[in-house]
Amino acid sequence: MNVVFYGLVLMACVSAAVFGTAADVGRAAIASATDAVQLAIGLVGAIALFLGLMKIVEEAGGLAVMSRLIRPVMVRLFPSVPPDHPAMGAMVMNIAANALGLGNAATPFGLKAMKELDTLNTEKGTATNAMVLFLAINTSGVSLLPTGVIGLRAIKGSLDPAAIFPTTLMATGLSTLTAIVVTLLLARLPRFRPPESQRLADAAVSSARPKSTPAEFLPLFGFLGVLGAMVYGVYRLGEVASAWILPILILTMLTVGVVRGVKIYEVFVAGAREGFMLAVGIIPSLVAILTAVGMLRKSGGLGAITSFLGDYTAPLGMPPEVLPLALLRPLSGSGAFALTGDLISTHGPDTYIGQLASTLNGSMETTFYVLAVYFGSVGLSRTRHAVLSGLAADLMGVVGSVLAVRWLLVH
Repeated sequence: MNVVFYGLVLMACVSAAVFGTAADVGRAAIASATDAVQLAIGLVGAIALFLGLMKIVEEAGGLAVMSRLIRPVMVRLFPSVPPDHPAMGAMVMNIAANALGLGNAATPFGLKAMKELDTLNTEKGTATNAMVLFLAINTSGVSLLPTGVIGLRAIKGSLDPAAIFPTTLMATGLSTLTAIVVTLLLARLPRFRPPESQRLADAAVSSARPKSTPAEFLPLFGFLGVLGAMVYGVYRLGEVASAWILPILILTMLTVGVVRGVKIYEVFVAGAREGFMLAVGIIPSLVAILTAVGMLRKSGGLGAITSFLGDYTAPLGMPPEVLPLALLRPLSGSGAFALTGDLISTHGPDTYIGQLASTLNGSMETTFYVLAVYFGSVGLSRTRHAVLSGLAADLMGVVGSVLAVRWLLVH
């Protein structure tokens, strides 16, 4: 992130020298920093609301339910990990937490999973197939509840803040599927094959696995059916259907808490308090990125870059204004969120650019950050095809976002 921040400011200064816009760049720095603080303050309520609701779901056992839904798939995706191994449980909990938008809860599970996976590693320092696939799924940005972006759209005056709920489902689904397929295919190439000792160890675990039945997938199929019906409803009914997503989501979360005997008010307040601290904590990151981007925009450099690339991407449904977000998202989550807010403020939350930026932000992950943190926690230096798999997922996140917004929201 240091390189990104410095690079943006350097480009702004160089562009100011070329285009003679130094005075504008200076004013833009102050104005952008002020806008960043105002954006963060406006987000306090939305973030507190959603984290309070998510805390209720977590206390009600929602994380455990989601874990049971995805466990049959995880057992088959990771044949080299014994079903009862601690790594399997940690991976299931990590992915479930990510899907529910519990980022803070997901990271400890992810680090635990990586540590346990390393106990099955016969070649220390080299990522196993299971490690690479787990990282690829994480970097695909699998998400069912893009609550942060929905809140951002709400404070920016969107007539239908939850309209990007089904588009994010579609885009993140394509991204995650791509991550899995590309990872499994690349693992077969001679260049990316694991060491012989690891292949033998993985084969021994796979051959000893008990057989399973298709009935294990019935709860997951039911859940996917509900999500599919939701997407279809938005496609057929448009705003009439999507307008109900947010009220029903809030009511459902509270109802789950009541049914499970959770003290919903006390738990909500505790979660909202965490949300308040989180919203305040992102102010420095927002100031840094929005200041750098604002300087680059006023310098004329951003316009020159996007105009050049936009000639090639615009016919594909990717406006040049959104290109910086697509490039920044794999590098910085807070920076991408700030840029999403800026795009929504400039172009409007319900425009094509606003909807695409919102979907894109919720359909990708900070690939290089996740890779560095997770692999670094166990001292892996040979990542094999992890970077390629993550970037493939990011690319499909962009493509999927364009397809989803055009199909579901542009009529």
